[in-house]
Amino acid sequence: MSRDFVQRVFEIVDARDAAGFAALFAPDGRIVFGNGAPMTGPDEVEVGVRAFFGTIAGLAHRVEREWQVGDDTVIDLVVTYRRLDGGEVVVPAAVIWTRDADGLFRDYRVYFDLAPLYA
Repeated sequence: MSRDFVQRVFEIVDARDAAGFAALFAPDGRIVFGNGAPMTGPDEVEVGVRAFFGTIAGLAHRVEREWQVGDDTVIDLVVTYRRLDGGEVVVPAAVIWTRDADGLFRDYRVYFDLAPLYA
């Protein structure tokens, strides 16, 4: 995996391109935000991510560190969220993903505390 792929993923997310992000998932790929319910398959991922994007004015990811072992990648990052009321909130986060032989996400997990975003 190249650093270019990591950058491309977060460029898609920061552009709030739900369809583009969902296209990175295998047909049975799933995403889980924290302790939320899994969303499985590109269609469900697109609907769920689009709904989340509707609750914020924008976001920007800054990758601090990343590690890869085989098909698994762990990313330590900081995310700046722009709230609908014009405020900003900075939140540390971790993302763990596994890609299949075609390079699509099989499993994608996001760990963060979004309570400050909606406070």
